[in-house]
Amino acid sequence: MKDYASYSYWLETCGDDLVPRLALSGSVDVDVAILGAGYSGLWTSYYLLQRQPSLKIAIIEKDIAGFGASGRNGSWCTAHFPASLGSIANHYGREQAIALYRAMAGSVEEVARVAAAEGIDIHFIKGGGMSVARGPQQFPAVREAHAEFEALGLGDRVQLLDKAETDARVKIEGVLGAIYYKDAANIHPGRLVRGLARAVERRGGTIYEQTEVTDFITGARPVLRTTRGDVRAKTIVLCGEAYLTQLRQLHRQLIPVYSLMTLTEPLSVTDWAEIGWRNRECVDSCRLTIEYMAKTADGRILFGGRGAPYHFASKIDDEYDRHGPTIRMFQDNVRKWFPRLKDVRFTHAWGGPLGCSRDFMPTMMYDPALGLASARGYVGNGVATTNLSGRVLADLITGVKSELTALPCVNHRSQNWEPEPFRYLGVHYIQQAYWRIDQKAERTGVAPSGKTLAERLTRH
Repeated sequence: MKDYASYSYWLETCGDDLVPRLALSGSVDVDVAILGAGYSGLWTSYYLLQRQPSLKIAIIEKDIAGFGASGRNGSWCTAHFPASLGSIANHYGREQAIALYRAMAGSVEEVARVAAAEGIDIHFIKGGGMSVARGPQQFPAVREAHAEFEALGLGDRVQLLDKAETDARVKIEGVLGAIYYKDAANIHPGRLVRGLARAVERRGGTIYEQTEVTDFITGARPVLRTTRGDVRAKTIVLCGEAYLTQLRQLHRQLIPVYSLMTLTEPLSVTDWAEIGWRNRECVDSCRLTIEYMAKTADGRILFGGRGAPYHFASKIDDEYDRHGPTIRMFQDNVRKWFPRLKDVRFTHAWGGPLGCSRDFMPTMMYDPALGLASARGYVGNGVATTNLSGRVLADLITGVKSELTALPCVNHRSQNWEPEPFRYLGVHYIQQAYWRIDQKAERTGVAPSGKTLAERLTRH
């Protein structure tokens, strides 16, 4: 059996023994069959059972609840949506962008509400978030983000901070200012996903672990095919995020992008007195090559981001979770951001794949004719978005029209990613181009132009 506690600090410290639940032992008939016991699948089950307690729901999980991104993420629970508000406004209109933001902000509150109601201590603190400008080259991005909120009448949800105001929150070397987001919280993701699994079971849902879904059938008689039998249902729900790429029918719907992170030892009282960070704000920079930080409840610094390579044919493997050069870069960055921590010790490093759609837009869909629902494509912004997905799918499956089912991500269809080798070549080009653009900006102090091929291809 795998040592599941070794996959992330969050699973190691979630308070569960992580012993797998029973596997499926033959074919079964249910009302709703869900692939994946991560946030999306669990939230969907939770809200379905809340509305219709008599539903027979089975969740099928290859490993254990929370094995994927739900148990390995960066602890941010924020109103950030994978596609930018400006992009949403351009494609769907101003009112849709506003509605989507308010739904996301509500999801942050809903996560806290459910955790409290279910007695799950997720170390929730709504300290907000900051995108900091580390150097003059990043300050235009801060101003543009603020202007985007102002243009949508959401200026009350953000605040421009100068250097002194930023330092008063978190003192980071080289920071000139920041944009502060009010609708952001820091949580313990492992506690949330494991606690949510228990809450689903208390309501009558069944979670089968150590059971791999190998195929699915839609139509009049939907089925999840597994290595241990068929799960026949009225509706099947696909919530495997990056792991959905391993299914033939969905292989090109997403690509698995690896996000890695490292964690320091607990810092001293003296260190924290100098750094500040009393509210455990979520912090990132304005680099194209994403980098972000969080402060844990026990006084550690988590530093994560992208940088690990994409693997040919969307291959996923445990050995990709710890890409040495990327982890070392993150550890060097901690020392650069906080020079007083030049001798800090790092105790953990982990990572895993997240799902990225071709247009960076999540999908929350339901086709009653096919008996098929799905939620996927969070591009690393899934903690609050999955809660929204669960409520959307519960509405769609039970036939409820609501403000949520009118959002632009509902029944959205992303185009497929290119076939190999074009997918591999394209993703690697973007990764390398982003790195070169960031390095040039930091050398010159001039912001990226936004006009390079890589920036235009990935504008969202």
